[in-house]
Amino acid sequence: MYANVIVEISAKAVDKYFVYKVPDKFVNNIKVGMRILVEFNNQLLEGFVMELLDEYQADFDIKEIYDLVDLEPILNKEMILLGKFINKATLCSLITAYQAMLPKALKASHDTNIKIKMARFLVLNKSVKEVSDYIENTKYIKQQQLLEKIIIEDKVKISSLNSTINTLLKHGLVKIIEEEEPRYQVDSFTSKKEVKLNSQQESVVNEIVSNFSKNITYLLYGVTGSGKTEVYIEVIKQVLQLGKTAIVLVPEISLTPQIVSRFVSQFGDEIAILHSGLSDAERYDEYRKIVRRQVKIVIGARSAVFAPLHNLGIIVIDEEHTSSYKQDSSPRYDAREIAKKRCAYHNCPLLLGSATPSLESFARAGNNVYKLLTLTKRAGLAMLPKIHIVDMKEEVKKHNFIFSDLLKNKILEKLKANEQVILLLNRRGYSSMLTCQACGYVSKCPRCDISLTYHKTSNSLRCHYCGYKVNKINVCPNCGSRDLKDYGLGTQKLEEELHNMYPSYNIVRMDTDTTYKKGSHAKITKDFLEHKYDILLGTQMIAKGLDFPLVTLVGVINADMSLNIADFRSSERTFQLLSQVSGRAGRAGCPGEVIIQTYNEDHYSIKYASHHDYIGFYNEEMKIRKTLKYPPYYFLVLVKISCKDYELGFKHAYKIGNYLRKCLDKDTIILGPTMANVFRINNIYNYQCIIKYRKDDNLFNSLKSIDEHYKKESKVDIIIDFEPTKL
Repeated sequence: MYANVIVEISAKAVDKYFVYKVPDKFVNNIKVGMRILVEFNNQLLEGFVMELLDEYQADFDIKEIYDLVDLEPILNKEMILLGKFINKATLCSLITAYQAMLPKALKASHDTNIKIKMARFLVLNKSVKEVSDYIENTKYIKQQQLLEKIIIEDKVKISSLNSTINTLLKHGLVKIIEEEEPRYQVDSFTSKKEVKLNSQQESVVNEIVSNFSKNITYLLYGVTGSGKTEVYIEVIKQVLQLGKTAIVLVPEISLTPQIVSRFVSQFGDEIAILHSGLSDAERYDEYRKIVRRQVKIVIGARSAVFAPLHNLGIIVIDEEHTSSYKQDSSPRYDAREIAKKRCAYHNCPLLLGSATPSLESFARAGNNVYKLLTLTKRAGLAMLPKIHIVDMKEEVKKHNFIFSDLLKNKILEKLKANEQVILLLNRRGYSSMLTCQACGYVSKCPRCDISLTYHKTSNSLRCHYCGYKVNKINVCPNCGSRDLKDYGLGTQKLEEELHNMYPSYNIVRMDTDTTYKKGSHAKITKDFLEHKYDILLGTQMIAKGLDFPLVTLVGVINADMSLNIADFRSSERTFQLLSQVSGRAGRAGCPGEVIIQTYNEDHYSIKYASHHDYIGFYNEEMKIRKTLKYPPYYFLVLVKISCKDYELGFKHAYKIGNYLRKCLDKDTIILGPTMANVFRINNIYNYQCIIKYRKDDNLFNSLKSIDEHYKKESKVDIIIDFEPTKL
């Protein structure tokens, strides 16, 4: 017997099957999908068995498999097919596709060693009657208390032995057992409450439930606060009643604590959690619960789409418009496309939900590729908030550079009424740059074409691209002046201003800098929900999905920030961000208000957001997309050329551009090669070509040829990104 094997090396140069002979001692145990240990290039490596062969003819000596790593396959049939799909769709190596699906402990990696955590418990070793007799006759109180506790609880966890335990062990009354103990404990800070669905919600649920056995992609377009989560919960209840399982994807780790809490309050311990906030060991524990079929629901961020649930009944993707569902490193998969593939495999529905669907999704619903479901009103008695637009050009004349008079007054009004406020500023740090007033010098990253951001809490200048960090300078290195000033506004500076303005109120900040510690998202969310803080300020992570009943005011500081990004989706992202964060206000019956501060009050994305008018924005943006030939009218591919040598990168970029023009159809549009938006990152120069096409039979093979050609080119790195989220 022989085995086709892929090894743990992700380099595309070895992206192929290697044949190994199966020794007789492994013939009865080896299976497709298992990890094995093989000798490869004079070292022992792990790999996956992809195929078993009865015969194989070769004119060279075939090495034998060194050892089996697993007792059972790590990759099931569906995962193997899914890996092949990702390999073809994204042009990544096959091993890279499979490694992306698995927790670190189960990846093919020879140096990984994550152990299962075991806990020790005391259980009775004699009948309850015998133990009860002992309790009555002994004079030792601690022994009585411990035995009574074991009788009530069946087992009692112990960390170490003591004289009391040793005595009971000696008399044979108890014994010690070991059981696996999960390292991650799901915390619910939401009490269970039965929610009566309104007529719109019931209609949506009935439509989905009546088509459980069909592979239909639904787009649930529901205004903020319309009760989409209640719909998800009710649909999943029905899925579980059929003995099936469900996956729920959320776009941000910051959303996970609250939605997990709501699901735990309904479904208890039938839930596993998978996201990057877990340690490698915790992910391993959660993953094994799924494999062992101990849970029926998986909730998590992008990679949770690979959870190996059996008998899948539905996949729900909340906030489906979010770009974080697309991975920006290899393999560059889109979780929405993986979900479609999995739902087709299991012949079950896919439910995409959003108050601001992506243009591509809404267009597909319009063309009946997706089935559109709508929730047009907020759940309960809640009303959509009133939105005010403030022209900051006029406020600056009054020396109001951060807060308008209206926002300052409204914040104070809400705080005095014992209500809560959310403030959005989509830029972390203290200020965006440090500049010399004497000569104009700007402190820049030495490795990237970007200015350093000042972080006051650590008194450091940081690059948000490569991670470079240096202490804040006090003297200009260019002219020696001490007249250095920080410009721009970040969340740290905003927090400082708020403390100065409202010293008697509690303020909490949620951004990447305050949530890097484990459990930070959950703690901030829980504390704000319990009104331990009056004002929550943060970046876009506070804009989506969070539900705080006491929030009656949302303020957006500098709404133009996302408009100024050089990307064709900047208007769409601005509209989505403003609509989503506005939806945090007035969700529990109390009237909500939103104040959007902008220097560009006439921009259509801001105007439509202020009227809660998604359809108006969609129609306006679609006209522009059609004229400029962008999605959803055209598909996109980004070909990125990266090189440490400026001249060599330039040469290969033009070589690739010319090749594409020669090979692709005349109707296909090729832009570039040009310098990337950030040309130099970590001392690597980046060029790019953008391909726009509607249908081009030559495209995939041409891109595959480029990929194959550069497999062995060590000095130039090529990235091919289908439907990129950033250009």
